[in-house]
Amino acid sequence: MRWLLWFVAGFLAVLSFHQPAVALLHGAGVIPFTAFSFGRTAPFGVPAVFSAAFFGGLWAILMFHLLARTGSGWMWLKVLLFGGIAPTLVALFVVFPLKGHGLNLAQFPMRFAIGFVLNALWGIGALVFVRVLPR
Repeated sequence: MRWLLWFVAGFLAVLSFHQPAVALLHGAGVIPFTAFSFGRTAPFGVPAVFSAAFFGGLWAILMFHLLARTGSGWMWLKVLLFGGIAPTLVALFVVFPLKGHGLNLAQFPMRFAIGFVLNALWGIGALVFVRVLPR
């Protein structure tokens, strides 16, 4: 049942860490998209925020499954690095091209930096929830 805890932690981390960071970056004019979007996503028409939270839960299962094998030391750094790197690279090289957003190498460093910050905060948030939610 650990996977359920991990999923819930990742889901909640999107809503309480990732999306507020999106709102801050949008408010500062760094990114064009808004947080907590209820715009429909393809193919099922689910609101974007819930789609992101669902995938945050799936990523958390993968992250904690892999990190459980590495021991408990440096866990804050591990979730920060995993969260910042893995989902960001998948978004840039897989998700964006599937959605018709080509990979522009000139924009890659900035897109990676923004994704790293947002997803690293998600990783930290997921660990916070794993530690505070009842088991």
